Amino acid sequence: MGVAENFRAFRANYLIPADTVGSISRRYKRITKQLNKDFWNTESETAHSLYVGSYGRDTAANGVSDLDVAFALPKSVYQKYNSYTGNGQSALLQEVRKSIERTYANSYVGGDGQVVALNFTDGIRFEILPVFINTSNTFTFADSNGGGSWTTCDPRSEMNAFSERNSVTANGNLKAIGRMARIWRDKHSVPMSGMLIDTLAYQFIVDWPHRDKSYLYHDYLVRDFLLYLSNIDSSQQYWRAPGSGSFVWKTGNFQMKAKASYQFALSAIDHEANQRPSTARNKWRDIFGSTYP
Repeated sequence: MGVAENFRAFRANYLIPADTVGSISRRYKRITKQLNKDFWNTESETAHSLYVGSYGRDTAANGVSDLDVAFALPKSVYQKYNSYTGNGQSALLQEVRKSIERTYANSYVGGDGQVVALNFTDGIRFEILPVFINTSNTFTFADSNGGGSWTTCDPRSEMNAFSERNSVTANGNLKAIGRMARIWRDKHSVPMSGMLIDTLAYQFIVDWPHRDKSYLYHDYLVRDFLLYLSNIDSSQQYWRAPGSGSFVWKTGNFQMKAKASYQFALSAIDHEANQRPSTARNKWRDIFGSTYP
């Protein structure tokens, strides 16, 4: 097989399998239905609920473990808990937890004090973020840390900006490199969040000279993104998310691992050009592991 065929096959492997997508959807609907029943007096499986995070941006890959879901609550609920004299945010999260426990008994308030989380036996973790929709279409959510406070986020703007650049500017290559970078990250334990991967990919792709091409250039896409990552100043601590401008913080230096994998990509492309496909495949597997075909 040639480069295009190899990377098409790779895509088939790194996309989330259909049975996993189905399982995620069923859980999402059950959670949403219960929350709607308790807070909105309806049994809708989809209303007031929204995938956010990597799954919402459609950059999650096979092996996804965290599912982020925002659930919008009525304004009256905000008024109730905002009037508390002490940490109404914590009380709000406990009420959402009790609702979810009517369907799934193992929910708990996540360690960041902002979500209600559920761990499933297949390794997938749902994080439910209760939110209130502002007139600007941003979200206000509860942070129970430090006595409690309200915080604002704007995932819709992030998803819209990412989707537009992927389809209008990048011919699908933005989502492709986001997913491939996650396979690389997990293979090499690279300290990068999904939001950081997507933010850096968003910045990279706009100047990538082959952004309008397809699978035939995906070897260059991987090579050039790894080079881009390796050249980022290691002293930089944060970036601004597309759309929202929110701070995206790094959790560790990723540059050296990107540089090492960049050398593997150079070698893979060289072996492919010199008609040594088996050796090239081994080099790509040095980057991506067995997910690469």
